[in-house]
Amino acid sequence: MKNKLFGVLVVLLAALLAVTPAMAITFGELDGERHPNVGALLVAWPYPGGAIDIMCSGTLISPTVFLTAAHCVNWMPGAGIPADDVYVTFDSVFEIGSSTIYPGTYHVNPNYGHDNADLNDVAVVVLDEPIDWITPATLPTAGLLDELKAAGALKDQTFVAVGYGTVRDDKTGGFHPNYWEGARRFTTGSYNALTPGWLKISMNPSIGDGGTCYGDSGGPHFLGESDLLVSLTVTGDAPCRATDVTYRLDIPSARAYLSQFVDLP
Repeated sequence: MKNKLFGVLVVLLAALLAVTPAMAITFGELDGERHPNVGALLVAWPYPGGAIDIMCSGTLISPTVFLTAAHCVNWMPGAGIPADDVYVTFDSVFEIGSSTIYPGTYHVNPNYGHDNADLNDVAVVVLDEPIDWITPATLPTAGLLDELKAAGALKDQTFVAVGYGTVRDDKTGGFHPNYWEGARRFTTGSYNALTPGWLKISMNPSIGDGGTCYGDSGGPHFLGESDLLVSLTVTGDAPCRATDVTYRLDIPSARAYLSQFVDLP
């Protein structure tokens, strides 16, 4: 993130308790228009009076509903940010003051953060006007990932992560300076493990995988090259080069929350 958002990042870190937030694309490439339904969540910071800038990533799942992570918005009431003073952009490169932005209202998830086994780290922004020129992403059916695992179809599966934020392209170990470009990027990781609440994806560059890091929580993980959004970027290892831990969207808690805003498959 840009320097003026570091204070917000500290808030997000605290909100995640012992979990390290994962928020940007590593070892990927510029997305261009490959995933036009992936956008950036924007907010003025410092609030009020600051420039509107990228906070997190997310995905259009209906013409008026933008899906993101709960920890991207649940801190906002405490910071004095009104629910109806957030924005979304779908520009592949965000430029402060010149990109097209769409106003919306964020919705706090009341179940977020109460249970580390199921963080309920999912939230939405309801847009003021429909985005009817972008095809929304598809959500999974109930228990889809469990079914794929039982059928032996996950072990060789890849997942595509998309998001905005800082970029890492140095494959050596440990922490390295990342750089900011405000652009949508994508990368591919391979299946690692499945738990009741999490889909774990390898982001180890030594085996050709990429993943997420600091700068784009709430971004999607698509099943292979499809438009099927199965999980959200939430956390991972601090150096951003081992495991991407993503929140499943096919589990009952995620579906119960999302059913308030969209029709589920």
